[in-house]
Amino acid sequence: MSATIKENDAWVRRYHPIGRPGVRLVCFPHAGGSASFYRPMSAALAGAVDVLALQYPGRQDRRTTPCVDSVDELAEQILEALLPWADEPFAFFGHSMGAVLAYEVARRMEQRHLPSPVRLIVSGRRAPTRRRPARVHLLDDDGIVAELRALSGSDPRVLGDEELLRMILPAVRSDYAAIETYVCADPAPVSCPVTVLTGDRDPQVTLDDAREWQSHARGGFSMHILRGGHFFLMEQPDEVVRIVRESLVGR
Repeated sequence: MSATIKENDAWVRRYHPIGRPGVRLVCFPHAGGSASFYRPMSAALAGAVDVLALQYPGRQDRRTTPCVDSVDELAEQILEALLPWADEPFAFFGHSMGAVLAYEVARRMEQRHLPSPVRLIVSGRRAPTRRRPARVHLLDDDGIVAELRALSGSDPRVLGDEELLRMILPAVRSDYAAIETYVCADPAPVSCPVTVLTGDRDPQVTLDDAREWQSHARGGFSMHILRGGHFFLMEQPDEVVRIVRESLVGR
C-alpha cells in the first residue's frame, strides 16, 4: 500500500495538511456536492485530523471531466485514487450519497485485503439495503432544482444564479442517477465500527432506516440523532464536528 502522495491529485482536496497524522478522514460529498462542502469541517478539525475531501468528476475544477453515473464505478475509481494516501489509517465520513460511497469503498478495501478504515461515519442516509423508488434524475431541470430547494442543501446564491445553475445541473443529474439506480449487491458488514448521524426531521431517512446500518457493522455501532432535516449537518456543524472528533481522537 505504500506509494508517493500526489498533492495535486484530481480526486483529493487537502485544505489543512498536518504532518504525521494519526488518522486521515476521507470525506465523501452528497449528490451534487463538491469537496469544498467539507472545508469548514477540515478547518474545525485542523491539527487533530488530516481531512481529505473528495472531488467527484464533473464539478468545480473537474467540470470538464465526464461525470460518472454509477455508484459501483465511482467506488472503484475512488479506491484507486485513495491508495497513494494510505500511508496513514483512514476513517471515512459520507453524507447522503456519500455515505453509500464510503460504505462501498470500505467494503472493497476489505475484499481486496487492504487495511479497512478505522471507522465509518455515515450521515443523512438510510442503510444500503433500504431502498425507495426514486426518479429525480429523470425529471427536467426545473424538477431537479425544486428537489434541491426542498432539501435545502444547496447555496441559495447558486440556485438563484442561472449561469451557475446550468453549470452544476449535469453533475447533479448524474449523481442522482447513480444513487437512485444503486442496488447493494453484497450487504456484507464492514469490520470497522460504524457511527450513524441522522436528522430528526429528515424527510428521506426514518430512524429505522438509520438504525438498519447496524446490520452492516461488525465492529460496533453507535447512532446520534440531531435536530434538523436532511442537511442537519449545516444546522448543527459544531455538534457534528464534536461527534467526529470524539469518534476519531477521543476528545
